[in-house]
Parts: sequence; C-alpha cells; structure tokens
Amino acid sequence: MKKILLISLALGLLIFINSCSQTEPKYRNIKVAPEERADDLLKRLTIKEKISLMMNASDSIPRLGIKKYDWWNEALHGVARNGTATVFPQAIGMAASFDDSLVYEVFKVVSDEARVKYNKARRTGEIKRYQGLTMWTPNINIFRDPRWGRGQETYGEDPYLTSVMGVAVIKGLQGEETDGYLKLLACAKHYAVHSGPEWNRHSFDVNNISPRDLWETYLPAFEAAVKKGKVKQVMCAYNRFEGEPCCGSDRLLINILREKWQYDGIVVSDCGAINNFYQKGKHMTHPDSAHAVADAVLSGTDIECGSSYKALLKAVNQNLISEQKIDVSLKRLIFYRYKLGEIYGKSPWDNLPDSLLCCKKHKDIALEMARKSIVLLQNKGILPLNSNSSIALLGPNANNDKMQWGNYNGIPTHTITLLEALQNHFPNKKIAYDEACSYTGNTESIIDECTYNKKKGISAMFWNNIDMNGQPVYETIYSKIIKIGKRDTLPGISLEGISAKFNTVLIPKISGPVDFVFTTSGIVKLIVNGKEIKLEKIPIEFQVAKMNLLAGKKYKIEIEYIKKENGQFIFDIKRNIKTDINRIIKLVEKNDIIIFAGGISAELEREEANVYASGFVGGDRVDIELPAVQREIIAALKAAGKKVILVNFSGSAMGLEPETKNCEAIIQAWYPGEAGGQAIVDVLFGNYNPAGRLPVTFYKNINQLPDFENYQMKGRTYRYTKEKPLFPFGYGLSYTSFKYSDIKIDKQEIKPGDTLKLYITITNDGKYDGEEVIQVYLKKVSDIEGPNKTLRAFKRVFIPAGNKINIVFNLTDDNLKWWDNVANTIKVSSGEYQLMIGKSSKDEDLTFINFKIK
Repeated sequence: MKKILLISLALGLLIFINSCSQTEPKYRNIKVAPEERADDLLKRLTIKEKISLMMNASDSIPRLGIKKYDWWNEALHGVARNGTATVFPQAIGMAASFDDSLVYEVFKVVSDEARVKYNKARRTGEIKRYQGLTMWTPNINIFRDPRWGRGQETYGEDPYLTSVMGVAVIKGLQGEETDGYLKLLACAKHYAVHSGPEWNRHSFDVNNISPRDLWETYLPAFEAAVKKGKVKQVMCAYNRFEGEPCCGSDRLLINILREKWQYDGIVVSDCGAINNFYQKGKHMTHPDSAHAVADAVLSGTDIECGSSYKALLKAVNQNLISEQKIDVSLKRLIFYRYKLGEIYGKSPWDNLPDSLLCCKKHKDIALEMARKSIVLLQNKGILPLNSNSSIALLGPNANNDKMQWGNYNGIPTHTITLLEALQNHFPNKKIAYDEACSYTGNTESIIDECTYNKKKGISAMFWNNIDMNGQPVYETIYSKIIKIGKRDTLPGISLEGISAKFNTVLIPKISGPVDFVFTTSGIVKLIVNGKEIKLEKIPIEFQVAKMNLLAGKKYKIEIEYIKKENGQFIFDIKRNIKTDINRIIKLVEKNDIIIFAGGISAELEREEANVYASGFVGGDRVDIELPAVQREIIAALKAAGKKVILVNFSGSAMGLEPETKNCEAIIQAWYPGEAGGQAIVDVLFGNYNPAGRLPVTFYKNINQLPDFENYQMKGRTYRYTKEKPLFPFGYGLSYTSFKYSDIKIDKQEIKPGDTLKLYITITNDGKYDGEEVIQVYLKKVSDIEGPNKTLRAFKRVFIPAGNKINIVFNLTDDNLKWWDNVANTIKVSSGEYQLMIGKSSKDEDLTFINFKIK
C-alpha cells in the first residue's frame, strides 16, 4: 500500500512540474530553443524597451526579469579594464610567435578569467562595463603602415598570418558550444579597411583602393573570422568606405557580410561611430540623428556603442524605419544573450572557481608566450651572455612595468621587469642601473614640485554639471600627470556633461621655461597667480601655455575644466631638460656590456589620444626612428668602448639602422606582458633559444614608406615593397642553425580541388636545441601587378641539436587561391606558380619550386 502511495505521489509531482513548465512563458523556459524564446520575448517588449536594449549599456526591464547588461568588454591580450587579470604579451607580440596553437591556449585562459570575473560581478548585482561576456577582440585590421598607433593591437601586416591568428583567438574565447551555450562572444574588428590615421578617423574616407586590394588584403581576415572562426560579433569601423560610413555601408554589412559570407551574428558599432554620421566636423553624411540611426539599423548595425540609438523612437515616428526592421536586429541580440546564459539560463561555466584568476598555470603560459614572442634581430656573437660578464642596465624601459602591459590591458598581480629579472639572475651582485633618459629625453614632468595643503600634487573637484554648481560629487589629489580617459569613470562622475576645478601651488626647483600642457577637446581656463593665461591651440586636441618661471617663487595655479561631450583630459607641467651623457658614461665605466632597454611605449603609440612629444600626433607616429636621445646615448656608449645590447620595446616597426652599427645585438621585445622581463633574461643568458619572427617589415627609415593616408597596397609591406628593408617580414635569428633539404612536391601539375603535398626535411646542425618557423610563400609567375610573394602556410617546430625532422604541408585551394583579374575575385585559377620555402620572406632565405594549376 505504501509503495502504491509513493508511486502516486511521484506521478502527481511529475504532472505538476510538467504543467508548470507548460504554463511558464517561453521566454523564461530554458527547455525552449533560444530562437523561440527570443521570438516570444520580442512580442512582449514595447518599442521604447526594444530601443533601450540596442545600446551597449542595455537597460533593465524589471517586469520581464531582464537585468542591466553592458555589451562592452575587452580582452585584447588578457581580460582588460576590470582590475586584476593575467596580462599576456600585446597582440603584435603574440603574432611574432608564429604559434597559433599557443595563441589558442592563451585565449582559453582569457575566457576562463572572463567567466570568473563575470560570475563574481553577477553575484554582486547587475553587469556593468568590462564585466560582461561579450569581448570586443580580436583586432584583425592589417598593419599596413608602422606609423599607425593601434597597429600594436593587430597580428601584423600579412593577411594570412592575421587570419590564422584571428581564428585562434576567436576559437579560444568562444569555446565549443556546450549544452547549447557559448562561453563568450568574440568580436572581429574593425570592419573594414581601417588602419589609421587616428587623428581624422571620424571623418576619413577610404576611397582610393582597388578591388584587388580590398579582397586580397583588407577582407581575408574578416572572411576567415566569419567562416572558420564562426565569430559571433563584428565591429564596424569609424571611417567611411567609398563615401559611406562603415556602420551604415550596405556594401560592407549587407552585400558582403550578410549575403556573400552568410554571417548571422551581431554587428556592433565602434564607440561613437554613429555620432559621426551627423555631427559637425565628422562624416556629416546624414542631416540628423534620426536619419543616422535609421540607416545604421537598416544596414545591419544591431547594437550601438553610444547613445545615438535613443533617436530610433523619433526615426520610427518619422517613418524612417519600421518597428519590424528594428526587431530583426534586436532578435539577434536577445538570441545571443540566451546562448550565453545571461538571460534566464545556466551555463556550464557558472561555477568556475575564483582561484583560476591569475593562477600559476596562467602565469606560466604568459611566460611561455613572452619567450616565444621575442625576436632576435642581430647578434654579432655576443649572445647568449656569460653570467660572469660585467653588465650594466640602462634605459627608460628597464624598470617600467606599465610599458610591458601595452594597451587595453588588465592589471597583473606582479610584473617582472627587466631590472627585477636581472637582479634575480644575479642574487648576490648589485646591478649597475640607471634610467638614463625619458623616452624622447627632452622633457620631464614637474608635477611632483606641486603641493596642495601640504600634500604633493594637484587637488581636483568634480561636478555632474557644466557650471560647477553645488557640492562637488568627487574630490581627490593627483600626485602625477592628470589623466582622465574617454572611457574612464570616476566614482559618481558621468562621462559627459561635467565640470572640474583643479588647484595647486608650484614652487619650481629650477628657473627657466615650462609648458602647461592640456590634451582635451573640452573647455579649459588656466589661472596663475590670479591672472588668466592664454592657451595656444595646437592641432588635434593640444592646448599649451609657455611661461618662464623662477626657482623658489610660489605660483598659485587654478584650472577650470568643462566637458560637454565624452572626451579625455590630460594635464601635465613639463620642463625641457638636457640629458647628461657624460654622467651616464661615468656611471658604467667599470662595465663592459651594456643592456640598453629602449624604444617607446603604448603611451606614445596608441588609440587616437594625443601625445605632446616630438614625433607623435593623434596617437600615430610621424617618424619611425628610435628617439634621438636614446640613439645619442647608444652611440656614446659605443664610442666609449662598450658592447651594447639593445632591447627594443615597441608595438610597431622601428627604424634601427644606426643601431645595427652601434650595437652588438638587438632584441625586439614588443610589449611583453607581466612576465616580459623574465623572458628577456632567459633569452639573454641562453636559458631559452629565441625563435620569434617579425610579423611586420622593419624598414630602414621613413623614406621607404608611401603616404600614410594612401590605402593602396603598392609599395607597402613585404608583399608589395620594392625597397630592401632593414629586417624583412618573417625574419628572426636563433642560437643554432637549421638546414633545409629534400624539399619537393608530390606533383608538378594540379587542378582546382586537388591537394598539393609539400615535403621538407629540416636538420638542426647547430649546438643548441631550438625552434624553427618554416614559412611557405606563393607567387603567380605571370602576375607582374601582384604581390612579390604572399604567406600561405607556416609551422613552428622544435628540433633538438643534431636531430632532423620531416614536415609535410597539405596545400589546398585555400592556400593556393589567387586574384583573378577576369573574374574580379580571388579563386584557384590556372597558371604557373612558385612556392617559396624557408626561414623568412627574404629571397636569399628561400627555396623556389615551380608548379602549374590547370
């Protein structure tokens, strides 16, 4: 009897649960497919609610249980802008590894840390900016010119390398779909034909490129991201393409992306890009916000980073767009929020332990990637170093942890600088160390000579209005350069419509000229000792006041600032200085070998931001040379009989021609992340044999470059330049030597659809174990207008000293397609071709094999 009763109760409970699940609305029912749930939710939303969900900072809808969510998150080389995270080498450094398998592992780590941070944020409330599951990376634009400030965020100048690395990033971040859920959404950006200049990106029109350049250079990485990476987000760029803003381009977003490539994911605008459609001084292709937002949505831009989409209601009322068209975009957004488990769902990653964040395994991978990113450019027999050598360390990057982080970065639990790593290598020896100079060497900040109420620095008060009315919302003291970025938030402070007042007293230690330097598009007033000082406006966003100050005199400084729109504010007080080279030479007189940690930083080459220093404008560089003061110091060290090893830190190619004569060795270290110093010391002393390769061409000087604003590929990169560079694409030295032999293909003639097998034997005939990066290039013999050669396959392999390995490349249509002038597209077409196999793109390093395609 009891058994019958228990069975009856169990059946009753099952019936009750089933009836509950049947009556639960579809949009809340996790058993219902995401597409059906999205359709059901759409029907329940008002037009105002729909619009509120189409901006990156999406509103909550309490009546439907939808919480606030911000789509904007960053993960360029680690989870960014959200506190502590493992910081890997900058993207350009990861490209130098030529190891897409390791890149994939890096971004699996990043996806774990992103989920941990999301889970922590979800436990405490709604998801704010930089806490979500929608990562706006990778940047797969082509680094066509080393002057572009954002080139460091890319994977170099080659379409194939960029495609392979981009797909690895995407797959690492998004993961395999598990139980119907995605781990994260990656984002291919910036679509398309975008790679500077930064200073006029909001008005620039790319309208001078050929169909060949478009399809052969600028689009392949995006096509690979869509078709091979299955990327779920694409970010449209700031610039115009052939007259249309990219975020409103039917050709880019509908004809190519949606129709030709069959992309079914989300399109997100770059931040503020829709404003550019109608704002004065920018694209001005649309009369007002209503027309702009209507066109953006009709072209397929589903979500806006910004707030212009508020005008969609006006656009609907003016019959510029229908609610049904809005639903097309909104459904995609809702669908993917369900796929992430962000709305009414439970994902397989909800319980990842917090201990994963910055764990030892992740730190080990950061070190491995830093080691693999290092490129040995020159070695006149000095490396690897003997630990008994008498060594001194100089340079502005020797002990600069922030430089190692690059841009779009997190904050590591600990950064190993080059100085720290050297000190660890010589625990019982004091390392002679001096910064020697600043990056450009001709200025220094003197804010540390300012005081306010006996505290070093400048006091600041902020209001959430432009009139400085009422009590300040936030007060603080800045002890260094004041930097308030376009996307930085202060406690309780809005991003726009604010005002601020700064106060301090400056008592200069030295008499002479100083510059009060402002970088902002806001309104600034400078008052010194009660008198307003006129500011000189310099192109872009600089405003400068030059004054002669007396040592020991008290100068009361007041600054008023109004920011009506979202924008940056940077303030510094700079004094010109002269580097004392004699002091430096005397400091290292007992040392035979000098490691000079030079180069630049992400503060000098960066996104749009303006740097008040010679040789940089709008975030871009106007020259590529090593800064003059660093060059002068290295030459003086050489003249003093010192052996100089230059460790160059930069996110782009540098002009280092004089340094090849004045240095015994040159190492390209990029911005190597939290473990960078350790990786460099491992290479310097032979604990790691370098095998990184250049993902960009290192030119001799700026004279080898075409006009920066010309997007035609003629004369650009290793693929089209006629100039002999300083160091070619794909170049990098090792402490051992590799011999290529028995290079052959399995057939001399193929047809479309065939696989061409390429066989290579490689012997490590040197004294060190090491890795070789085998590179395979392609050229169509009859195509005199085409690339000199173009990378179509590569592989990084480890070979112990004295050993040899056999490598097989299976080259398919994807590796062998070429531009067809008749069909006006890329395809496998008939003709005679050359394969070029070797250790760099330089002809002398390559073996040539001819074959035909029928």
